Amino acid sequence: MKRHVVQRFAMISVFLLAVAALSAGVWRYGYLQALDQLARQGRGDLALASDRLVGQLQRYRELAVLLADHPVMALLEQGDGTGEASALFLSVADKTAALDVMYVDQQGRVLAAAHSAPGADLSAAPYIRRAQQGALGWGHGIGTPLPARAYYYAAPAFGADGRVTGSVVVAVSISSIEDAWRGGFRSVFFTDAAGAVFVSNRTDLVGWTRAPDGPGLQPDDGSALPFDSYETGGHEVWQVGWGPYLPENALHLTKELPVIGLTGEVLLDVSPARRLAALQAAALAALCLAFGAFLFLATERRRTLSLANTALEERVARRTAALSDINAALRAEAAEREEAQAALARAQDDLARASRLSALGQMSAGISHELNQPLMAIRSFAENAVLFMERGQAERASENLTRISDMARRMGRIIKNLRAFSKQQTEPVTRVDVVAALETALEMTGPRLRDMQVEVVFDRPPGPVWAQGGEVRLVQVFVNLVSNALDAMKEIPDRRLEIGITPGTTLCIALRDFGPGIAEPEKVFDPFYSTKEVGASEGMGLGLSISYGIIQSFGGDIRVSNSAPGALFVVEINPWQEQEAA
Repeated sequence: MKRHVVQRFAMISVFLLAVAALSAGVWRYGYLQALDQLARQGRGDLALASDRLVGQLQRYRELAVLLADHPVMALLEQGDGTGEASALFLSVADKTAALDVMYVDQQGRVLAAAHSAPGADLSAAPYIRRAQQGALGWGHGIGTPLPARAYYYAAPAFGADGRVTGSVVVAVSISSIEDAWRGGFRSVFFTDAAGAVFVSNRTDLVGWTRAPDGPGLQPDDGSALPFDSYETGGHEVWQVGWGPYLPENALHLTKELPVIGLTGEVLLDVSPARRLAALQAAALAALCLAFGAFLFLATERRRTLSLANTALEERVARRTAALSDINAALRAEAAEREEAQAALARAQDDLARASRLSALGQMSAGISHELNQPLMAIRSFAENAVLFMERGQAERASENLTRISDMARRMGRIIKNLRAFSKQQTEPVTRVDVVAALETALEMTGPRLRDMQVEVVFDRPPGPVWAQGGEVRLVQVFVNLVSNALDAMKEIPDRRLEIGITPGTTLCIALRDFGPGIAEPEKVFDPFYSTKEVGASEGMGLGLSISYGIIQSFGGDIRVSNSAPGALFVVEINPWQEQEAA
């Protein structure tokens, strides 16, 4: 009897230990599941807060870009209009709630401002240096130059010669942005590259910096506050004692925001996740204890467990089969997308080749003249050579034969360029001589250049300039740009085409015509956009769109602007690097 009691006690003890272990496992599993769900919600909230902050700041970036083109900036460039500019900046600041609007000259001095005093030196600010180089600058800080927390956008202002004459700086008050979403349900803050909290919906965190020995934050006075962190299930949990408005145990998530140079972070209270896991574990423990109470009363327990195990296996099998079907469907979809992408690439190549053939058709009359002229000359020189040989003048006959050989080489060069230009090229990006590509394009458009009496000013480098691209496709781009320039100068008496190459980290090829310019430069690379009359035979407005796609495939870009007079196209492509080829 005693042995039976001991066995029963041991069985109950083992059962209770098993229930405790199972409850702990369920608590752990439920806690991790709740953390996963909380992380998904937190990422959505953090993304929403990040998008809202970026959107609020982006409005002022557009404001800086618009003000940079205002006519008052031209007066400031000439040393006049300081009063008009200050009044304009004050009006804009009042209407847009900007903290300040300033104009900074090329030396970094403030010439006019809505609220700040002129004369301040901002040349050391990174966003000012970036704007002086012709790019949009941005940055943030306290006391540079405004005492309040502010975010700055600096847009370059260009003079008539295309050079940067100054920059328009728009300062955004971070406090006014925080007022709209301070005290939100989630504790959100944004840190800069130095780890300092710059924006937050919890005012107490502003100015805190990243702890030097790891994660966490510490006040700007350097005082140490309670903090600890640990990893669980791939999640980072902070244990903090930073006040009543921050959770003591919080899930920490981050999101990089390179567009504004900040990192979004959020602290999510994990107490609900723990309570939910505890309720699940308690429910399971109660169920197991209740089930264990019937162990001694029910003889069908094994059968019940067997049935439950069988049902569980069937469900696992069904889910496994469902996952297999989903996996097969995903593979089929991936294959369809790959086929669609390959079809798109083939269509783009066919469209580019059709554009080259269309260009050859437009140049056919000039090409025919270029081939007919040396043919006639060859005939004339051959007849003269026969006469000279009959007269015994071998030297004069040899001279005519030499001229025939030169003419044949000239025709062979023209035909070689035509064949290369018309063929289908699908080779990968390789080394291309930009100078040779430009000369080929000028040679192919040469008849039209001569017929229109266009003065071509090509500042040729002393040697080849190598770039990453495809020879035929690059020639096609240059032919399209030269042809468009000739179309633009049809009604101009003095026709001039300037071509220049600027080496550097990015290779720039500039083509400038002296036509009337472009009415809508931002639309010239859109498909089917054309400035020609409806029904004209010159094309369907696809040349520049195809050229834009070709340069994009090389990893480059095309920009267009009006250059008073005429239009300026700048092709940017990557220079050839031998170490990259290796």
